[in-house]
Amino acid sequence: MTLQKICILGAGTLGSRVALQAAISGFTVTLFDLRQASLDSAKLTMQKILRQLVRAGNLAESQVPEILERVQPTLDLREALKGADLVNESVTEDVTIKKALWTEVGQLADPHTWLTTNTSYLLPSQFAEETGRPKQFCAFHFHDVFYSRVVDIMPHPGTDPALIELLEVLGRQLNQVPVIVRKENPGYLFNTMLMALLGAAGKLITREVGSIEDIDKSWMVNFHMPMGPFGILDSIGLDTAWHVTHKMPDSASQAFAALLKTYIEQGKLGEKTGEGFYTYPNPRYREPDFIL
Repeated sequence: MTLQKICILGAGTLGSRVALQAAISGFTVTLFDLRQASLDSAKLTMQKILRQLVRAGNLAESQVPEILERVQPTLDLREALKGADLVNESVTEDVTIKKALWTEVGQLADPHTWLTTNTSYLLPSQFAEETGRPKQFCAFHFHDVFYSRVVDIMPHPGTDPALIELLEVLGRQLNQVPVIVRKENPGYLFNTMLMALLGAAGKLITREVGSIEDIDKSWMVNFHMPMGPFGILDSIGLDTAWHVTHKMPDSASQAFAALLKTYIEQGKLGEKTGEGFYTYPNPRYREPDFIL
C-alpha cells in the first residue's frame, strides 16, 4: 500500500525529529503528546533544525513553511490516529506505559493502520498483543534521524513479512539506511554495541578509575571522535540511559544507574535540559583546547 499519513506518538527529542523528517519527505504527519509544553518544544526544535538545513544548503528557505504545515500537533489521540496509514511510537521506555498506550491505539486506529514502536531497548513482543493486531506490529527504531541515519527494522515472531518490506521502502523514503534485525535483541545492532561502550565508561567512573573528562578524552583522541561516552550519554538523555541501565541485574550497571539517578533528581537530563555531565549549549568537550 502507499503510505500518505504518518502518526507520531510522543513529541520528545526523537519523536519530533522523526515527525520533521517525515514532513520533509512529503508525508502528512500528526504529532501526538499528552503535554502542550512538549508539542511547543517540538515545534521550536523543528524550526531550529530547518534553519540548520537551510544554512547547509539542504533545503530552500521557501520550502520551510510548507514542511511545517504538514505537521499537525495534537493532544487528542483519536484525532492523531484518524486516517493514519502508519503509527510510530516514541514514548517513555516503560513497559507498563507502552502497554497501556498500545491497548488504546489498537482500539482507536483504523483497521488498515500499520503499527510500529521506536523503543530503544525493549522488545516489540513485550507489547505486541496489546495492540490487538500483532501481525501489523513491528519495531521501527530511529537514531538521530538527521546525523545518524540508520533505522532498525526488528519484527517479533508474529510480524507480517509484508510490513518488513514496507518499512524498508519507507526507511529509504525518509532518507534513512534501513537495517533488519533478524531476531529480537534488546538494543538492536548499534545500541548493543553502544551499550558495551557506555557500560565500560560507567564502570570506570563509578569505580573512580578516571574522571568524566579524561574518560571522554581517551575515547575521542584514540578514535578521532567529536565526543566521548559521557557526551554521548548527554545527547541520548540521562533519563533514557537510566531507564535502560537500572533494569540490568549486574552490580556494575546498578552502580551506574544510581549515579545517573543523582543527575536526574537534579533535573540534569543532558543536552535537552541544558545540563548533564556537561553544560550546554557550549559543552567543554567542544572547546578547542579540550584535547590539548
